[in-house]
Amino acid sequence: MLDYAIEKELLEKGFSTVCGVDEAGRGPLCGPVVAAACILPMGFELEELNDSKKLTEKKREKLFDIICENAVAYCIAEASVEEIDSMNILEADLLAMRRAIDGLAVKADFAIIDGNIARDFQIPARAVVHGDAISPSIAAASILAKVTRDRACIELDRAYPQYGIAKHKGYGTKAHMQALREYGPSPIHRKQFIRFLDKES
Repeated sequence: MLDYAIEKELLEKGFSTVCGVDEAGRGPLCGPVVAAACILPMGFELEELNDSKKLTEKKREKLFDIICENAVAYCIAEASVEEIDSMNILEADLLAMRRAIDGLAVKADFAIIDGNIARDFQIPARAVVHGDAISPSIAAASILAKVTRDRACIELDRAYPQYGIAKHKGYGTKAHMQALREYGPSPIHRKQFIRFLDKES
């Protein structure tokens, strides 16, 4: 059940602007990892707002526009395939989140982060496990990140149609694995994630 309990608690402790932060694309074999930071008006209610994974693509697209129109501020950022390969997915994930927070037009003084890790952020932060199903701010960020990442996958599919990225969004489906074995990896594939190809050769 989404409510503003966490945000209200932090405001009562003296913080003035709380942003929710989430990412999309941590598990796929290709493409960037995308993060979003979002500050919602306190008490803002949006019917159907939920963890992005529990929504249909059509609903996510609809909510994306409403969130962008009504948010106090939001920022969507990413870490590239090259950054993922050079530092590992967790560090790249955190980097994308920091970029999203830093890019907010209205600066937040506290960040609530979906997941169980909140370290090295430029402002005080708290990790919230399953936060996208608890906090409206995090749920909104999850939709912004997911829709942006899915749109990026459609663009990647146009550049590399042989892998079927528009359909599986880069995840390691049977079809994606088969295409990798047939065509080999592309520049958008994460080297750390496709080491199985080396073992098979």
